[in-house]
Amino acid sequence: MYYPEPIAKLIESFSKLPGIGQKTATRLAFYTIGMDDQEVNEFAKNLLSAKRDLRFCTICGNLTENDPCAVCTDSTRDKSTILVVEESKDVLAMEKIREYRGLYHVLHGTISPMNGISPDEINVKSLITRLMDSEVTEIIIATNATSDGEATAMYLARMIKPAGIKVTRLARGLAVGSDIEYADEVTLSKAVENRLEI
Repeated sequence: MYYPEPIAKLIESFSKLPGIGQKTATRLAFYTIGMDDQEVNEFAKNLLSAKRDLRFCTICGNLTENDPCAVCTDSTRDKSTILVVEESKDVLAMEKIREYRGLYHVLHGTISPMNGISPDEINVKSLITRLMDSEVTEIIIATNATSDGEATAMYLARMIKPAGIKVTRLARGLAVGSDIEYADEVTLSKAVENRLEI
């Protein structure tokens, strides 16, 4: 279908976003065209502000406006634990549950031999540097339960354990409210492996 060039370019821009196909991009483009000028200007201003004003914390690698970030400068945080995540959005997910009060470290990806991503291409060196001159006694690895996430977790454990620092992994298994009959073999296997005494 032929669209005028301005809307075709807008559709193309939206379709570059992850998880946005051609239909959704078209719907978003037409929605944007229907917005009043003030809303469009505010939207554009917010996009530019997010791109220009955010940076990565030089300590933990999380997205922040101020460097170091609010978590790294919070004196009430438990400085003996660091939870290692793949992306900044994982920090937000952990903060929502309000259970973890330690520090974070964002890797900005995972080791992926299949995709040619080595440990040097993610934020590992700064984690090792942090461990050399800190009071950290435990690293909690919270990478995703994918082959790349597991490979990254194993690599980090091999690097960190010789320093005498406890390395743990988030538990895996059945989700709350799920039925055993619908769980796949890997999930059931992890649930049995990570069982808890009651």
